[in-house]
Amino acid sequence: MLIIMLKEELPRNLLPEFNIEYCGVGKINATYKALETISKYEPKLLINYGTAGSLRKNLFGLHEVSHFFQRDMDARALGFKIGVTPFEERSVIDFGGTGLSCSSGDNFVSSPPKLKTDLVDMESYAIAKVCVLKNVQFVCFKYVSDNADEGGSKNWKANASLGATAFKDMVKNLDLQTMLGLREKERYEN
Repeated sequence: MLIIMLKEELPRNLLPEFNIEYCGVGKINATYKALETISKYEPKLLINYGTAGSLRKNLFGLHEVSHFFQRDMDARALGFKIGVTPFEERSVIDFGGTGLSCSSGDNFVSSPPKLKTDLVDMESYAIAKVCVLKNVQFVCFKYVSDNADEGGSKNWKANASLGATAFKDMVKNLDLQTMLGLREKERYEN
């Protein structure tokens, strides 16, 4: 089961053997589609693929993401660090592993954000949080489409579809059953 932001990032015909759901842009759309997908299909594993801006100038290509932050949660006036949701036990979602970090927010990043992570996007934190709350395994892959700078929107438009082939080749070689089993084992050991 795949959740993708837009058809332009991964058309259905590239992976016809997968059920692909498109969530649209932003955390609310992603939350709604993740909840709807889990309710309708009851998957054990949800995979999110999409594009992301890089906050590291030397980062290119397709990457697994394991650490998720909410970039636009700012309750510093209440004494909380940026990215921390007040009165929640778990503001950072960490699936372990060696994947990159990504912060999600409802803005297209074109200058350095206050919360420093490897990548920035507009959906993955929301999907990851729904998966945690609904006890569904989550795997996320992001293709670096831009450098999250003043040229980011132009570069995103030019590069949004380029990662589809890399993701298709990678996901066809993944042993999803083994991955699911390893993640279940990690969950019970932690």
